[in-house]
Amino acid sequence: MQPGFRILPRQDTDPSLVRLFEGLPTPIVSDNLNRMTGTWGLTPWHRPGVPLLGIALTVRVRAGDNLMIHKALQLGRRGDVLVVDGGGATDRALFGDIMKNVAKMRGFAGIVIDGAIRDAAAYREDTFPCFARAACHRGPYKDGPGEINVAVSVGGMVVNPGDIVLGDDDGVVFVTPAEAREVAAAARKKADAEAQILDSIARRQYDDRWIDETLKAKGLQP
Repeated sequence: MQPGFRILPRQDTDPSLVRLFEGLPTPIVSDNLNRMTGTWGLTPWHRPGVPLLGIALTVRVRAGDNLMIHKALQLGRRGDVLVVDGGGATDRALFGDIMKNVAKMRGFAGIVIDGAIRDAAAYREDTFPCFARAACHRGPYKDGPGEINVAVSVGGMVVNPGDIVLGDDDGVVFVTPAEAREVAAAARKKADAEAQILDSIARRQYDDRWIDETLKAKGLQP
C-alpha cells in the first residue's frame, strides 16, 4: 500500500448523529457553521426536492479514472454517501447510470462528486441523490491510481471519511461527527426562529429595525 493508491480502514459514525439533521435545510446548517464551510459549484441532478443525508465514504481518483469508485461501491454500507474527489475535472464522466443503479442496489444514500457524470437524463426523475459539477458524454479510464477512506477536497471543502453529509436543492454541506450535536441544536433553533419570521411576514408584522441599527453602527444615518 502506498500513498496515492491505497484503501484505508473505514471510519464509522454513530447513526444517531446523522438523524439529528433530518429535515434540516442546508442553508440553515451552513449558517450555523458561520457560513465558512460547505461546497459550491456542485449541481443536484436528481429529482428536485429529494434530500440527501448519510455518512461520507470518501474516494480520491486520478482525473478521468473511476477504478477506485467501482471498488468503493463494493465496500460501502447502507446509508453511505459516496463522496468523490475527481479533481474538479469535467472532461470525462466518472459515474453513470449503471453505477447509479449499483449504488441504489447496495443501499447507498447518494453520491457527491467533484467531477462529471453521464447519462444525465437517467437522473432527472430519479430519487437517488446525485450532486456533480457537470455532465459529459466521454467515459472514464479504469486504471487507477486512487484512494479510499482518505481526506478529500470536494467543492472547495475538505471532507473526511465518516463526516455527515447533507444535501438538497441548494447544495451540499458536511459536518464532522465531533461537531454534530452542537451544529444540529443551533440549526434547529435557527429553523424555529426563521419560521417565526415567516409567520410575522404573513401577519404583516415583520420587524426589520435591524437594518437601520446596523447602518447607524457603521456611521451612516438612514
